[in-house]
Amino acid sequence: MRITIIEGDGFILLKKVSVLVAVCLLMGSFTVISGVQAAASTVGYVDFMYLVNHHPDTAKANEELKAVQEAAKQEFADKSSGMNDHDKQVLDHELGQRLEQKRQALLKPIADKVVSAANEVAKEKGLTIVIGNRDVVCGGVDITADVLKKITDK
Repeated sequence: MRITIIEGDGFILLKKVSVLVAVCLLMGSFTVISGVQAAASTVGYVDFMYLVNHHPDTAKANEELKAVQEAAKQEFADKSSGMNDHDKQVLDHELGQRLEQKRQALLKPIADKVVSAANEVAKEKGLTIVIGNRDVVCGGVDITADVLKKITDK
């Protein structure tokens, strides 16, 4: 390695010139690129919301949630008459929380089934990781159709 010191205008500029360093950096970048390419072939991705929306149990869950929403609206109408604005807001908040808890309770088993099916497909395809399609910039294997087939065939 040769180091050249150039002085001028109060600045010292160190200039490192080395063919060996340049070659090492170039070889290192090829190693990183080939490692990324190898890792990308073991990464799958899915459109999770599409799978949840197309799961066979989703229609029934949506019907149940709609019934709970209607019951909450009726409860609000029955209880809020004669309440001041603050009490109405408190009641609305409580009913909203209850509705959200019900939504999550209905969604969890469906989401669990989608994740389970994705794990099965990943294992079949030799994938080590499955991520959401919104996290993919490039590369990977889209297994959404395979997971959909698995959840609709059960």
